Amino acid sequence: MGDQPARRTKIVSSLNVTTHQRIIRTIRMTTVAFIGLGNMGGPMAANLSKAGFDVRAFDLSEATLETAKANGCEVAFSAQEAATGADFVISMLPAGKHVRDLYVEGDAPLFEVIKQSALVIDCSTIDADTARSVAAEGEKLGIGFVDAPVSGGVGGAQAGTLTFIVGGSEAQFEQAKRVLDVMGKNIFHAGDHGAGQVAKVCNNMLLSILMAGTCEAINMGVKNGLDPAVLSEIMKQSSGGNWALNVYNPYPGVMDNAPASKDYQGGFQVDLMIKDLGLAMDVSQQSASAVPMGSAARSLFTLHKAKGNGKLDFSSLMQFYQDKS
Repeated sequence: MGDQPARRTKIVSSLNVTTHQRIIRTIRMTTVAFIGLGNMGGPMAANLSKAGFDVRAFDLSEATLETAKANGCEVAFSAQEAATGADFVISMLPAGKHVRDLYVEGDAPLFEVIKQSALVIDCSTIDADTARSVAAEGEKLGIGFVDAPVSGGVGGAQAGTLTFIVGGSEAQFEQAKRVLDVMGKNIFHAGDHGAGQVAKVCNNMLLSILMAGTCEAINMGVKNGLDPAVLSEIMKQSSGGNWALNVYNPYPGVMDNAPASKDYQGGFQVDLMIKDLGLAMDVSQQSASAVPMGSAARSLFTLHKAKGNGKLDFSSLMQFYQDKS
């Protein structure tokens, strides 16, 4: 009788090992097609491969395919080759027209080869109507589709700490979590198809407003003799604290790892912020939502882009206030 606890522990331990082995085996047997290996998609695919998933990667860029191969992904010669027989198909593309062409209207639409038990997870930031229409086309064929735009930037993609904002059914959300949990830290079910996209543009519109306000305040303080680092710390600990100020400071030298301290390279480009603000304006018009601050932020970033800054990180709006080209 005295050795029963020890024996019970050994049995439980054995069961845990068996369960763990079963999970690992299931992951290795799961094939994920990943289409679009840019600054975000490349690290996301790499994290799936590191976790043990069988990742088939495709992109139009040879350089990104080489990087994917080095990160353990199997390189496919076409999107259709990657998607055929895959359990999950993940896409990260520039705009809604690219998503619709890839799955529905292109020369080789993936809905023709994706198996019915598979789930498509589109992580692009696109208009909600396109997400809904592509999901509807997939449903006709018995193929699940969710919109799952991301937040967290390139750093989050590399670290596997992204936020995913998912639009789809409850069952599809639970199915998607199996792979999203590997690439992200916060996984939200925003609602039905298209809801992920609406939530994403609401978030990014607010982010643009916060960044513009943060740049205004720091620039005004510096022009009146304040140290930008000291002023930033004061505001961080006061009611002016916000994400743009606290973790993504737009003034060079205040935060070593922020794009502002790297000549505004990397991060989230001005061009992409303007694209997202355009989507936000569309949503505001469709719902008769007043967005005066969002509209003002869009104008500021557009003026900044007009000076040739579209490829810089969006925190480079600081240069607009400093009157630097």
